[in-house]
Amino acid sequence: MAGQHFDHTYDVVVVGSGGAALATAMGAVDEGLSVLLVESTDRWGGSTAMSGGGLWLPDNPLMRRAGVGDSREEALAYLEATVGDEGVSTSRARKEAFVDGVEDFVTTAEQFGMVFARAKDYPDYYPELPGGKVGRAVEVEPLDSRPLREWWSTLRNAVPLPAKTDDVWLLGRAWSTPGGFVRGARFVLRALGGLVRGRRLVGIGVALATAFGTALLVERGVPLWLRSPLEDLLLDGDRVVGVRVRRDGTELRIRATRGVMLAGGGFEHNRDWRQKHHGIDGTPSGNPGNLGGPIEIAQRAGAAVELMDEAWWGASVAPLPGSAPGFIVGERSMPFSIMVDAAGERFANESESYVDLGHHMLAHGADGPYWLVADARHAHRYLRTHALDPRANKAMCAAGIMARADTVEEPAATLGAPRLRATVDRFNAFARSGVDGDFGRGNSAYDRYYGDPTVRPNPNLGPLEKGPFTAFRVVVGDLGTKGGVVTDAEGRALREDGSVIEGLYSAGNNSASVMGRTYPGPGSTIGPATVFGLRAARHMARRSA
Repeated sequence: MAGQHFDHTYDVVVVGSGGAALATAMGAVDEGLSVLLVESTDRWGGSTAMSGGGLWLPDNPLMRRAGVGDSREEALAYLEATVGDEGVSTSRARKEAFVDGVEDFVTTAEQFGMVFARAKDYPDYYPELPGGKVGRAVEVEPLDSRPLREWWSTLRNAVPLPAKTDDVWLLGRAWSTPGGFVRGARFVLRALGGLVRGRRLVGIGVALATAFGTALLVERGVPLWLRSPLEDLLLDGDRVVGVRVRRDGTELRIRATRGVMLAGGGFEHNRDWRQKHHGIDGTPSGNPGNLGGPIEIAQRAGAAVELMDEAWWGASVAPLPGSAPGFIVGERSMPFSIMVDAAGERFANESESYVDLGHHMLAHGADGPYWLVADARHAHRYLRTHALDPRANKAMCAAGIMARADTVEEPAATLGAPRLRATVDRFNAFARSGVDGDFGRGNSAYDRYYGDPTVRPNPNLGPLEKGPFTAFRVVVGDLGTKGGVVTDAEGRALREDGSVIEGLYSAGNNSASVMGRTYPGPGSTIGPATVFGLRAARHMARRSA
């Protein structure tokens, strides 16, 4: 390092400002280390602030406090059953590190003022598999965002809406079931109560980012530089000793005495990389600043990558030009609806985990087209987030993204789906019997979570009989990519031969996911991101400067 000039020196430099980055910063502060966050865009919070804000954290302290049974052994059995072995990123050691790091993350975050709640009714996505459970996800309770002060104006997706992840499943049927109505009333009262008390309440991902930001940026003065993209890593031999960033047009060299954390997200908005690794342009719902730059820079420093062909897949209603895609979850699971391919045939269980549906769409033909077809009861009984704006619906009809018709035969002709009538007749017979003989829709507790319990005998099946019928074009969507830097149990970046790149760490979607090619439960993105961010900070604290 002799002869190297540095403009600034910190113990830890964190690239990014989402959940993984903020958890790393929290750990560094907790260890008494100085830390700098650098963000490439003009907004902080990353995809975390745009998300549902849930964290899948098996065997967490909130479960134990509530007397809900879980264990390390069950959590690991479930991860083995769902994730399996997909390479170094999903090794047994990494799975154990994740499960073993859950308690430290929750208790440390609570010491930093975070207040968590369990999503007690939300099942794992494969609850029938060994070790599967209900209620492993946690989230930050809605909170007042005013303490963020000036940081509120630059928080990504800063919408003052005090929703909880655990609200969503019931709000979707707020005017069709008693439980949904009660939850809707509670949500309204929560929002009104905040206004009456002069509070700017926020929930879901915005709440998680707000809680982190208040604790770190405001209360502890952790510096965060916006519009400061990483340009390269600084090395002393084969050890990473700092970063080169560009801030306000000026190149700055920053020394990191304990380590550099790359938590700059995935590459979902990099069209060239999407074509190279996925074969599609993608319809991402994540942070628009996620272009893969930190992953590429890590590769130049010798880092290995895995799972570059994977993403947190799902299905989205095709967006209008210039609009964000509408990632759909509960809407496709409610009764009186089906998803069909270009021929008008079903191809998967519409209620299955979104990552499974995304995989099925890719395998069936990424270009589709696919359609979510529903009868009038689906529109009248349930909250359809993709169809709330009448003006947007009119524009979607004009663009061929949406179609309306009084009979099933009409959309079949409009969409060019010749077998839609036969598909609907077959599905309607399944709905009346309560058993989906083709794809098992409604067999899993996860399916039924988003169903309608007033529809019998199967809460996910309702015949398509009553017009007008609607059809929305659906495309393969994602919540971000999950391929990136290969890391060990402490978040250290590894080379192809398994050796450690000293001083370099990665977490979140910047790294290859411990969840492999699947999605074990709600919050399987942010849960590991925060746990491995904290583990990395703890490891940095043990390193010599």
